[in-house]
Amino acid sequence: MFTFGDSYIDTGNFVIMAANPAMPVWQDKPPYGMTFFGHPAGRISDGRVIVDFIAEQFGLPLLRASLQNSSDVSKGVNFAVGGATAIDVGFYERSKLVQFQLLNNSLNVQLGWFEELKPSICNTTKECRDRFSKALFFVGELGVNDYSVVWNAGKTEDQVKPHVPKVVQKIAMAVERLIKEGAVYVVVPGNPPYGCSPTMLTLRSSLNRTKNYDRIGCLNDVNRVARRHNSLLRVAIGALRVKYPRTTIIFADFYHPIISILQNPSRFGVTGPDTLRACCGGGGKYNWNTSAVCGMPGVTAYKDPSAFINWDGVHYTEATYRYIAKGWLYGPFADPPILKCRSPLI
Repeated sequence: MFTFGDSYIDTGNFVIMAANPAMPVWQDKPPYGMTFFGHPAGRISDGRVIVDFIAEQFGLPLLRASLQNSSDVSKGVNFAVGGATAIDVGFYERSKLVQFQLLNNSLNVQLGWFEELKPSICNTTKECRDRFSKALFFVGELGVNDYSVVWNAGKTEDQVKPHVPKVVQKIAMAVERLIKEGAVYVVVPGNPPYGCSPTMLTLRSSLNRTKNYDRIGCLNDVNRVARRHNSLLRVAIGALRVKYPRTTIIFADFYHPIISILQNPSRFGVTGPDTLRACCGGGGKYNWNTSAVCGMPGVTAYKDPSAFINWDGVHYTEATYRYIAKGWLYGPFADPPILKCRSPLI
């Protein structure tokens, strides 16, 4: 397995890349990792993330983060980084959408790391194509951070929407680039319903008019952008399937698994005080605020993360990731389900 994306599938690159004594990283502090590993393990969750469950399904070891510089890359590598964007970060800095320097961890950068690592994986073009034809690639999730940058700059839905085709194009270009390298099985996850995240709900709490929220309590405008992204991404995948008929490109639905839990929480064992609250946080309506984020001294988590959908305001609990992984492997949340593909992995 070779994976590219952001914090939803990162297995350690962010905490390595962002380590800075002047600006502490909280994601490598307890209670991160409390559920499965018993200690912080690079995942921005209480335990395993989606690609961990996928790796376990195929009998592969949990993927190492590429920045760990492991000598053993024979079973795959994870290039995903928390905060990664599909569009190069320079675009957002030049556009003055951020007032600080972003980590240089965009999709293009991750693809560059992949190219640098290729000599450790294979020696000739033929050998590389053979190895990659038997691998499972993940490109995404990507896009949430691109749109968050624009939302957090105080922009409106009409100002965020024009970025969607550009983001989708970058993802499609990355998929095509990997296909040309020899990839035959590629999973492309869409966006989750980010309008249901404690972070966005808190930051946009001034939008207190009823029409801004759906019946679950999520932000309509943010989720409309996510659905627009997913719709265009499906179209782009369809075009790539026509162009490369011998390649299996799987659209992995990240949106509807979350919505299905939110709509019927008790069925999934979600019994927290509010389905939209974070498990780990510093208080407030959604248990998230900028001055007391998960991992900071004194910030605690509820004892049973599996009773929550959201872990720290942005990311999901291991229990949620397990449910999503199962839906991608067996259906109904993947088109086609990973385990129904005619893959040499199976």
